[in-house]
Amino acid sequence: MTALDKQALRERYSPKPVPKCHICGEEMTIQHMSASRITYGCTGEGDDGYFKFGRTFTDEHYEKSRVTVVDVSDPDVLALLDELEHYKSREERVTKLVLDNSTSWDVLYEKLEAAEKRNAEQREYYEGVIADGSKRIAELEARAVNLPKRSVGEVMHLSGFSRDYAEGWCAGNDNAIHEIRAAGIGVKQQEDSVDSDVGSRNQPGMVVAVHIGAGDFVKVKGQVFEVEETDFDDHDVTLWFVGGNALKCAAGCQVEVVSAPVAAGIKVKEE
Repeated sequence: MTALDKQALRERYSPKPVPKCHICGEEMTIQHMSASRITYGCTGEGDDGYFKFGRTFTDEHYEKSRVTVVDVSDPDVLALLDELEHYKSREERVTKLVLDNSTSWDVLYEKLEAAEKRNAEQREYYEGVIADGSKRIAELEARAVNLPKRSVGEVMHLSGFSRDYAEGWCAGNDNAIHEIRAAGIGVKQQEDSVDSDVGSRNQPGMVVAVHIGAGDFVKVKGQVFEVEETDFDDHDVTLWFVGGNALKCAAGCQVEVVSAPVAAGIKVKEE
């Protein structure tokens, strides 16, 4: 059914308005009814019940104004048309809602796919981070820490401090080894000695006096001497040089060590 048909039905079955007199323009009154046929006439009667000036009952004006109207109005048909309009409007709203939801679902699916892709990328990234971290942890757990195992005498010789301090250092070193092992880290103990440390002291540069050993070449007041023997007590170190000279200084003082090639071109002082 087209919109024009519905409009035509509404006009057909709607009550017909009371016609007006084509002579004077006044609204007419019902004079006779028969089924759907209604006869209207302009009686000339006023609101007060009297005829208007110049009018009489069933005069010529009345006879000429009479008109018959066919009124087939039906309120049931109009109610059905109203209900049809209601459901039509409801159908349009539902259709619009479905279309809007369809568009919304498309947008939601696009967002969901983007989020899933982003999650997959992040999962891959963090799996790599975890794998690298696990590998690094395994490397750290497998790593062994090298800690020298020195006696009290060696500590006194190397540091120049008293026996009490050296004993405290050794005790602290043992505690450190225990704690490191308790944490699951391996500890390699290296049995260092004064003699093994001597080979590493013959390097050019400033060296603490207590670390200098036999065979080192030292430079004192512009002259180079070869160390023959060392002696130390709680605070001082004595370096005995080849030729009989000696140097006594604090255990922590800096002495310049030179390499053998540099010293080879320098005359060692002899007395």
